[in-house]
Amino acid sequence: MADEFTVKGLSELQRLLDELPAKMERNVLRGAMRAGSKPVLADAKNNVSVKSGTLRDGLKIKTSARGGTVKGKVVATGDHAYVAPWVEFGTNPHIIPGPLKLVSGWIKDAEHPGARAKPFMRPALDRQKTRAVVAAGEYIKQGLQNKHGLDLSHLEIEGDE
Repeated sequence: MADEFTVKGLSELQRLLDELPAKMERNVLRGAMRAGSKPVLADAKNNVSVKSGTLRDGLKIKTSARGGTVKGKVVATGDHAYVAPWVEFGTNPHIIPGPLKLVSGWIKDAEHPGARAKPFMRPALDRQKTRAVVAAGEYIKQGLQNKHGLDLSHLEIEGDE
């Protein structure tokens, strides 16, 4: 079952965006994707399991535009990026092949008991979805007003869940 929510004002913004040249529209939408990703990023950083902070500090926003599709996403980067799926989804018990050096000496193999999932990305998106869409809409509105001189003071971007 998909969650549904309503955001008012987006259809008028879409109509105005459709009147812009493709390159301008893509630039405005990339900024909107970045603005919409910020609440999700902040929530994910607040809820990620922290030992050293390297995974949390490596969470970043990336945007891309290919063809007529513009995307924004929160990704794990840096030294501990590879750990993000293990934290988000957990791990099954497994063997870590050796030799491994422990404090007590060398061992051939180690049996890892597995790790419990500690989701931080999906819950962040679930909690911030309305805020993300409203932030993207506000960015588009401000961009059309400031950069393209359109008067959109009458337009309110608001969401409900």
